[in-house]
Amino acid sequence: MAINVSAKKPLFGNKRSHALNATRKKQSTNLQVVTLENGTKVRLSARELRTLRKDVNVKEVTVNEEVSA
Repeated sequence: MAINVSAKKPLFGNKRSHALNATRKKQSTNLQVVTLENGTKVRLSARELRTLRKDVNVKEVTVNEEVSA
């Protein structure tokens, strides 16, 4: 089980039709399960992962394919 590190939450808004009907919609965050150098699995947003790789220049961080909402 991955540890949720990111504090990001989904965005909510209205989906508007041409008749201006308002339907609530949810835009989920882009969370990725990442294995760190020490073997810990964490769940980060894609933007945070990109910043982490850029700032720390970590090449050993691997992205796992198992992402659950």
